[in-house]
Amino acid sequence: MLWRFLSLLEILTVFQIFLIAYRILFTVPMTVASAERSFSKLKLLKNYLRSTMSQERLNGLATLCIEKDKLDEINVDAIIDDFASRSVRRISKF
Repeated sequence: MLWRFLSLLEILTVFQIFLIAYRILFTVPMTVASAERSFSKLKLLKNYLRSTMSQERLNGLATLCIEKDKLDEINVDAIIDDFASRSVRRISKF
């Protein structure tokens, strides 16, 4: 009788551990699939933007990325003021 009780207790302990592992096993793929779905959508969006972007704009953005340290030295406010001062119509927009 005691042997049956101990073996039953041992089976329940193993079953509880198995149940925890089972829950973890079926939870992980859902979270991974969600992240993969997000990256997949992001990849599609990037491909769409690249295909609709002109070659001139793509070259300009690549140049800005490569020459970022020189870009940081540029005073953007001075460029905006110069651009706005060239036309009265542009001043109202800035």
